[in-house]
Amino acid sequence: MNSIKTIFNNLIKCKTPQELIDEGENSELKKTLGAFDLIVIGIGAVVGTGIFTIIGSAIVGSSDGAGAGTAVVISMLLAALASVFSALSYSEIAAMIPVAGSAYTYTYATMGEFMAWMVGWILMLEYAIGNITVASAWTGYFVQFLKGFKHILPAFVVNCPLWLRNDYRTMYELCNKYNWNPQDVMPFINLPFGIHIPLAINIPAIAIVFILTLLLIKGVKESTKVATIMVGVNMFIILSFIVVGSFYVAPENWGTSWATFAPNGIEGIFSGAFIIFFAYIGFDAVSTAAEETKNPQRDLPIAIMGTLLICTILYVGAALVLTGIVPFNFIDTQAPLAHAMRFIGKNWYAGMLSVGALCALTSVLLIYQLGTTRILWAMSRDRFLPKSLNAVHPKFKTPHIMTWLSGLVVIICALFMDLNLSAELCNFGTFTSFIIICIAVLILRKTEPDRPRPFKVPFCPWFPIFGILTCFALMYCKFSAKATSALYFILWLIIGLTIYALYSYNSKRQEELEQADNN
Repeated sequence: MNSIKTIFNNLIKCKTPQELIDEGENSELKKTLGAFDLIVIGIGAVVGTGIFTIIGSAIVGSSDGAGAGTAVVISMLLAALASVFSALSYSEIAAMIPVAGSAYTYTYATMGEFMAWMVGWILMLEYAIGNITVASAWTGYFVQFLKGFKHILPAFVVNCPLWLRNDYRTMYELCNKYNWNPQDVMPFINLPFGIHIPLAINIPAIAIVFILTLLLIKGVKESTKVATIMVGVNMFIILSFIVVGSFYVAPENWGTSWATFAPNGIEGIFSGAFIIFFAYIGFDAVSTAAEETKNPQRDLPIAIMGTLLICTILYVGAALVLTGIVPFNFIDTQAPLAHAMRFIGKNWYAGMLSVGALCALTSVLLIYQLGTTRILWAMSRDRFLPKSLNAVHPKFKTPHIMTWLSGLVVIICALFMDLNLSAELCNFGTFTSFIIICIAVLILRKTEPDRPRPFKVPFCPWFPIFGILTCFALMYCKFSAKATSALYFILWLIIGLTIYALYSYNSKRQEELEQADNN
């Protein structure tokens, strides 16, 4: 009985906010980021994927859910509403506990060791798997970009084989769609006992992840400079699309009744909101860089709320123009904005949009990779993962081992996970972490009422409660549809629970024994 009680006490053992703050102040990471840098990180993570890829799936739908049609504008506002309550909660807790690790760290301060591990495990799903979505989309735009040089580059570069630019899952979906024989479009490796393994490698995705991993090892400030340039190009392209495209809007494309405006009704609107929510992961990425921020108490809330406001305006504007130019059932899901420009005969502008999309998606890849690394680094510091992974590069002052590890995870998973599946899996992680953050704010209001809060959530406890309810409602819609991603999410949780039981729990107890011996 005592052993069960001891285990339970260990599971709910929390770190105090002050312990976390002290660890952050003693961190070896270099503090180089200001409010502008953080907003660049946030916009870079939010705008790219949402406008250049996911918006098409949200409008048209996929095999796992109906699309919102022209009512995608409502889907975006619903996703933003779910985000704003969580963003306010993030702002309060990030300014109060400005350390690396995001929701993982905040959970450790409120719900204990076990929940902290599970949230950290979910955040790895959110960032690392989400990065696969972006890498897949990057490949699509890169291939389209190369086709513009068909008279200059060799044919095998412009039209490289499908198995060299798609993952295993996508290749089989293409084979099913067009009735191809897999052995005709993919090479097979022959193994003993009559085993034949098809080969499909997304070379562009692997290459860009590798290059950005090297950049992140070089330094977070250097990475942010690159992201700033790309975000600048991205913002110009999107704003020009809204301005130019507005002259070609046909109001009848928005629908003349509710049935034409929202062809799949409320189900389609909620499904679209679930898909588009993938893009709002960006302001969470801001909080992962807290230990590398010069004045986190002031700059983190500004960056989080600024990111959400700017990106929501851009989303709604782009959605109105896109659905006003092209009837929703003709919108392309792979490159919706570029296709819209071709639809109205602006082929030259479609090419420019492809360049903007590459810049946008590169910045998203960079920032997701940054978030993955910083969360893993914080978990390793707490001994949930081997402490040897927590090393900081002596010259660049970056967690280089974790950076390589996170890059390797994305590269391996990109071999067999496609864009839609990884995006939906990422969403489950995002919703869960947002719910946890709202709960954490409510707990800290009770357990740490006197601790200084540079920023406070207004109308507490109602705003955090609304954040919990809206995120839960969107998750429930996907679970009720029995989507493949929902089953994978449950499997991911089971794997995380197993790792904690077999390794992390014992590692934490070993850490406590070492601390006791030192004292």
